[in-house]
Amino acid sequence: MSKIEKPKVQYQNLDKSRLLEQLDEDIQELNQLKQKIKQLEEKKENKEQQLQELEKAATPVPSVLVNATYREYRQYDLAYDRVKQFYKEQHEFQTVAYNIQARINFKTKIRDRMTIWDALLKLNNLLDESDPDTELSQIEHALQTAEAIRKDNKPRWFQLVGLIHDLGKLLYFYDSKGQWDVVGDTFPVGCRFSTKIIHYEFFKANPDYNNPLYNTKYGIYSPHCGLENVMLSWGHDEYMYHLAKEQSRLPPQALAMIRYHSFYPWHQEGAYKYLMNERDEEMLRAVKEFNPYDLYSKTDKKCDIDEVKDYYLELIDEFFPKKVIDF
Repeated sequence: MSKIEKPKVQYQNLDKSRLLEQLDEDIQELNQLKQKIKQLEEKKENKEQQLQELEKAATPVPSVLVNATYREYRQYDLAYDRVKQFYKEQHEFQTVAYNIQARINFKTKIRDRMTIWDALLKLNNLLDESDPDTELSQIEHALQTAEAIRKDNKPRWFQLVGLIHDLGKLLYFYDSKGQWDVVGDTFPVGCRFSTKIIHYEFFKANPDYNNPLYNTKYGIYSPHCGLENVMLSWGHDEYMYHLAKEQSRLPPQALAMIRYHSFYPWHQEGAYKYLMNERDEEMLRAVKEFNPYDLYSKTDKKCDIDEVKDYYLELIDEFFPKKVIDF
């Protein structure tokens, strides 16, 4: 039985850790299905033409052809319903004021000190000990992504991104306000919200929506100012990006993959191009290259952690020379 055919999980019956993980799984599922449906829509014309030809020839139309997209749309609808309340909160509370304060908190607090590997283990324990239904642990998910990238002979820094890109979820157990400032699609604040953002309608409850400083096309920014100068909604992506930017030797493409991997309105829907500079074009290609590994690398086959641990410890030390990181 596929995931979406399971009975709906009642979030209020889950503890804090399990709730975040279930919600993030739903958001990831939604993004997978959005991409799949987009591909199917692009083929819709060909399908309709094929159906018309069959009808003209008085040939019975195979039901598998007629219902080819039903399952994908049904999955999308179910996932869409499950994350609707989440996006209602996220779109209401992700304001410029909140994002400025979140960055002040980041700059003025050290929440923990540990190695990257210990942080992976901590995230693993925090998220999975409470979820008996999880077949694969957080660290196994991270290793699966990294191993898929490694298998394709991508650069070592690319492999490390696969391992750590979700490590910022630790934020949920430090000083987040809820799920809405940890997971979910990200977007710029301080300018007009794009209609290509999922559940755009919920932004009407955001105080910035009617603020003349923030509700114009460019808002507080200027044309082609570069996304590095744009404030994206605070969450695990931004948190890990700033940690890696300050304490690692990862190249700009790696930092872009970490920062923008949930920025779906940009890298999948083409929004906010008017804020991009030439450098962002290169970063966009990098993020698009990473995206399939982020969405589709999870399998039932478990990694042998003991077998690959030394390889990834060496990889971490190569790009995080400080070893003990300030979180």
